[in-house]
Amino acid sequence: MASPWKRARVAETPLEPRRTIGQTGVAPFGKNADMDTIPAYEVSEIRFDETVDVIVLGLGVAGSSAVVAARQAGVDVVAVEHATAPGGTSANSGGLIYLGGGTALQKACGFQDTRDNMAAFLLAALGPGGDDDRVDAYCQGSPDHFDWLVSIDVPFRAAFCDEPNRESADDSGLLFSGGEDSYPFDEIAVPVPRGHKPQCIDSAGGFLMERLGAAVAASSARVMADTRAEALVVDGGEVVGVQVRTDDGPRTIRARGGVVLATGGFISNEAMVAEECPLAHVPDSAWRIGTPNDDGRGIRMGVGAGAATTRLGSFECALPLGPPHRLARGILVNRHGERFINEDAYTGRIGLHALRDNDGFVYMITDDVIHERNLLGLRVGFAAATPEELAVELDIPPEALARTVRDYNEAAVRGEDPRFHKRAPFLQPIGVPPASGIGAIDLRVDHGAIYATFTLGGLATDPDGAAVDSAGRRISGLYAVGRTAASLAASHYASGISLGDGSFFGRRAGRHAAARACTMRPSPL
Repeated sequence: MASPWKRARVAETPLEPRRTIGQTGVAPFGKNADMDTIPAYEVSEIRFDETVDVIVLGLGVAGSSAVVAARQAGVDVVAVEHATAPGGTSANSGGLIYLGGGTALQKACGFQDTRDNMAAFLLAALGPGGDDDRVDAYCQGSPDHFDWLVSIDVPFRAAFCDEPNRESADDSGLLFSGGEDSYPFDEIAVPVPRGHKPQCIDSAGGFLMERLGAAVAASSARVMADTRAEALVVDGGEVVGVQVRTDDGPRTIRARGGVVLATGGFISNEAMVAEECPLAHVPDSAWRIGTPNDDGRGIRMGVGAGAATTRLGSFECALPLGPPHRLARGILVNRHGERFINEDAYTGRIGLHALRDNDGFVYMITDDVIHERNLLGLRVGFAAATPEELAVELDIPPEALARTVRDYNEAAVRGEDPRFHKRAPFLQPIGVPPASGIGAIDLRVDHGAIYATFTLGGLATDPDGAAVDSAGRRISGLYAVGRTAASLAASHYASGISLGDGSFFGRRAGRHAAARACTMRPSPL
């Protein structure tokens, strides 16, 4: 039956850790590792060309925040960027920064939040096996971090956008971005919006990085662009510098306070993705969210200096359904014709369960009345008069799909969803008058649906951004932030966490390295 409607796409998810030791989730590397590590130079093998206080490798949101914070502490900083200018993957993002606990923006928009409420949500939503100490530090410091962003000229408009899970189409500054208002999290913590978007129409990642790039420039830090980090330099287990390569050849720089690794994740390293998180290695329809420089170099350099990794199998897998609460009145079914999640959930959670638990075999069942809410032109590829007829077209069991639709519709009439607890405003019977039929949006991963992935695992760190070894001991002089470090998102994601924890721990690492540099400077005569 020809469809009178239009087509579909997909959006977000992460996975389980692969290699762990004990209860820490931290994996040692070195002689027993299967990763292509980048061994550090011993200090006796090289000669330094210069000495500075702090070196930051990478100028995405995490590295830029580290540079600005270190310069605010009064130390000299060299920033090394492989590209021609700051930005990285952060510049290509939607620009949401996950913050809460009572930020000035939340208060201005009329929402009350607390550190404990924010922590309760994150500890539940980001999955087991995370870093409680880092989550606690993030929640405690979140309001102050928002104020810091404003102080370095990142503006936010005090307006709430009621279309959750994606950045606002206008310049509204606050929205739900992680499923805080959907089951089961609305029963674990008070639902409060925490997606903070800089004041920019539509996506704000580029705008955010313009402001951070300007802050880096205003800080008078020295930036070495078009420069590749080659390897760290160690002295008795302490990281004391880095060798870089410029157009003029190699150069080795000593760092009194430390080296901050902020070089991104490893989604562009095919071999590393295939080894560490193969489910992120989805078919040709996948969007790899990152730049060619997201090749895992910072992670491999850190491992070569003795740092441990954690949760390398975790990744985000966005399933772009469009503004989900417009289409959440439909239902998602698998190859068995059964629902598997509440459709008003965060799209990253939907994407994870679609790809990991259902092999990317998913359809959204809808009708013409529900689909009129679709503003993105997502096409319905199949349509029929009854669920049984539609199931034949979809090659799923007709009786099962008919039962699923019947049970859902009967409960929706009562304003209930006893199986998955979708909220009442999104419970609408499917395929009954005034609808003229029933249809399906094809979200199968091997049939063109876009599963957008990026890595979340990386070097293990403490709340100051310091890299640690497999026993949890700090590696002196080494810091890792952004997606070079393991994300706060342990096995599930929430939009804004990458820019949130990247800028937050980048700032903390920059301050900590600067303070360390001050103690390492030679005393005046």
